[in-house]
Amino acid sequence: MLNGKQKRFLRSQAHHLTPVFQIGKGGTNEHLFRHIADAIEKRELMKVQVLNNNLDDKNEIAEEVARETGSELVQIIGSTIILYKESRDNKQIELPR
Repeated sequence: MLNGKQKRFLRSQAHHLTPVFQIGKGGTNEHLFRHIADAIEKRELMKVQVLNNNLDDKNEIAEEVARETGSELVQIIGSTIILYKESRDNKQIELPR
């Protein structure tokens, strides 16, 4: 679990990032989760965009993606989801205590 200080730090680091994945009207599936998990292992911090044509609740989508990929949900801002997962091999981000 991330504490408030760590989440603030990650939000500041994610500010300049562009979304890597988009979730559209097709919704989520196992294939999408696998790709997000692979990408987040390399990047540690990433954004996922929920498109306007997706009618599902953004909060539910965010929690499902975080749960299925084993990552932490940092923030949901508008239709953008920010996810973090510490990388085993490509550690780049040093979190504050």
